Amino acid sequence: MHAALRRRCVHVLAAGALSAALVSAGSAGAFAASSPMPKPTTTHSSTPMTKASITVKASPKSAKTGHNVMFSGHTKGLKTGTKLVLQHMHNGKWTTLHSSATVKKDGGYALDHKFSTKADERLRVAAGTVHSPTVTVKVS
Repeated sequence: MHAALRRRCVHVLAAGALSAALVSAGSAGAFAASSPMPKPTTTHSSTPMTKASITVKASPKSAKTGHNVMFSGHTKGLKTGTKLVLQHMHNGKWTTLHSSATVKKDGGYALDHKFSTKADERLRVAAGTVHSPTVTVKVS
């Protein structure tokens, strides 16, 4: 009886040791077979990146509610036809207003907006992540 039990214990231990050896050898082979880390490639541009910019001028700088204010300026580094939007600071965030224009062949643009509430409006013109300096219009 003791001999049969001893034989079973030896078989179980041998099977466990063999399983552990196979698992560790398999994982070592998997690590050895994995592909090396890819190296990043660099691409060089023959033309340097130009920084885009937008200028803006408001006319008039003060207006009554319901009257148009014209915003005009020039762009550099933006393609002809790029959409420009008028934004104002509202509750600490830049919000896009319903006034837009496109960049002309000479880089210029003009857009107008009719303000409906009295306030000192902080405004800018934007195209994606590029934006003009801020201008202030007093609406009374």
